[in-house]
Amino acid sequence: MFSTAASSAAAQDAAQPAAPSEHHGSTVGPFLLGGAAGLAAHESGHLLFDAIFDANPGIARVSFHGIPFFAITHDSGLSDRQEFVIDSAGFWVQHASNELILHAHPRLRDEHQPFLKGMYAFNVLASVAYAAAGFARTGPVERDTRGMAEASHLKEPVIAALILAPAILDGIRYFHPDARWAAWGSRGFKAGLVLLVFR
Repeated sequence: MFSTAASSAAAQDAAQPAAPSEHHGSTVGPFLLGGAAGLAAHESGHLLFDAIFDANPGIARVSFHGIPFFAITHDSGLSDRQEFVIDSAGFWVQHASNELILHAHPRLRDEHQPFLKGMYAFNVLASVAYAAAGFARTGPVERDTRGMAEASHLKEPVIAALILAPAILDGIRYFHPDARWAAWGSRGFKAGLVLLVFR
């Protein structure tokens, strides 16, 4: 009877390592879907204000150092304020999404929420990538940071810093949900970015 129990326990131990890989497989798809939803939400922000300002949005093929991509374009000749709003809208959507996600799931890291984690990761990483391009002043002329800089009459690295700061703070909030200073700092930068409309 002891050998049977031992064999049964050993069989259970051998079977347990397979569970994480199964769990991992069921996580990747929703995580990537969340990232895609984050991208769609970002672009929808641009399209919303394109429609509000009757700016005739379109899609242009662009490349980033040889990597093909696309950009949503609109008519030229808008006011600086309208241009800034359209170019900023994707970041506004990302910022609002992160705030909503963390409001509903303040300890997101500890939860099994692959879709929300994918969206959150996209929001943070996309901001980091945009900020890097803004600091280097590189990439297609349609990049958001360049349009925001020209419309607000600020240097592009300044805009890049305003995009990067809340991304870093939101990353801290994910790993340290009790860091209230990071939460309020992130919200302050996000609000400041919106207030640039009135500059």
